[in-house]
Amino acid sequence: MLDFLETWTDMKITSFRAALVEVPDEDLVAIAETRQACTRPIVALQLHTDAGVAGIGIGFSVGGMHGALLSAVEEFAELIVGEDPQRIHALRHKITRHAGTMAHAGIFCTALCAIDLALWDIAGKAANLPLWKLLGGFRQRVPTYSSGPLHRNITTAAGVKAAQAVKEQGFRYVKINLALEGEFAPNRELERARAVREALGPDIQLMADINDRWTVGQAVEMAHRLEEVGLFCIEDPVRHSDYDGMAHVTASTHTQIMSGESVWGVAPFREMFARRSVDICMIDVMHVGGITAWMEVAAMARAHGLPVVSHIMPEFQAQLVAAVPNGLLAEYKAWTWRLFDGAPVFEQGDFVLSDRPGHGLEFSAEFKQQL
Repeated sequence: MLDFLETWTDMKITSFRAALVEVPDEDLVAIAETRQACTRPIVALQLHTDAGVAGIGIGFSVGGMHGALLSAVEEFAELIVGEDPQRIHALRHKITRHAGTMAHAGIFCTALCAIDLALWDIAGKAANLPLWKLLGGFRQRVPTYSSGPLHRNITTAAGVKAAQAVKEQGFRYVKINLALEGEFAPNRELERARAVREALGPDIQLMADINDRWTVGQAVEMAHRLEEVGLFCIEDPVRHSDYDGMAHVTASTHTQIMSGESVWGVAPFREMFARRSVDICMIDVMHVGGITAWMEVAAMARAHGLPVVSHIMPEFQAQLVAAVPNGLLAEYKAWTWRLFDGAPVFEQGDFVLSDRPGHGLEFSAEFKQQL
């Protein structure tokens, strides 16, 4: 025990490796009619220490500027070489001060997340604990929801087939994208939701993602009309930054309203919660700036009596949802799945988390040679 503590207290970051890798988007729950094949650029990071413990992290955008993101990750990593990786708050403060007026959103938060993920991976490995235990250990299984196959630019027939497929795969929560392409057409929206509900049956929770596309008036109208379908929640019915508008929609319907995936940093969540804009808080670990910030938002949500749901990156975020008492769901999104060995196991609608220390992940052989 004394040898372990001595190693734990003397650790220093000695070097890092960062690279931009191209990862095929492997949608494991999509059917042929709904599959959206693509390759994603991902910034992958390894931090190495003199104790032989290495931590991994990633960052990416849904869009471009990955070269700039890689440069930011390398700049931040260089800044903390020689530092103690256990002093996570101190290192985040150093990086934030270095970034100056750029330290608010966008590339800053995403690059900080990659660093923060790697630091927490080191912490878990040094403590010989998986992060879901190190961060609170509330449970080892996390319900997940299918996200992606029922996107808005498919036919209703394809949506029904996709709904049947995800039901057969054991999901208990399924997300559909509404706000269909073209002019606002309430009857068409309702027809799609009814068809998917009929395919799923009454026992599976159906979620609807609007992606900020409705006005407040349209959202109120559709929330009322969709109540017959029995939605579990409606996500981002109006612009996510319109906290008053979102609060109006939330107050007008019995259906739960969920938002948060597009919020950068921690501070805006204060406004969201204070105005009672949501019933469910969604957190994106990259957008808030890493695990440290994710846990702050989750604690703030709990203080307001709100559950939290993760957005993308289940390889990392399922552990966070499992760690906290108000963790509700982890999104099943396979965008970065092939990058790793050791991802959580899917079983009967849940992610089952391992006891491997840290994230429990290693870069797969396919990509390890690029780092």
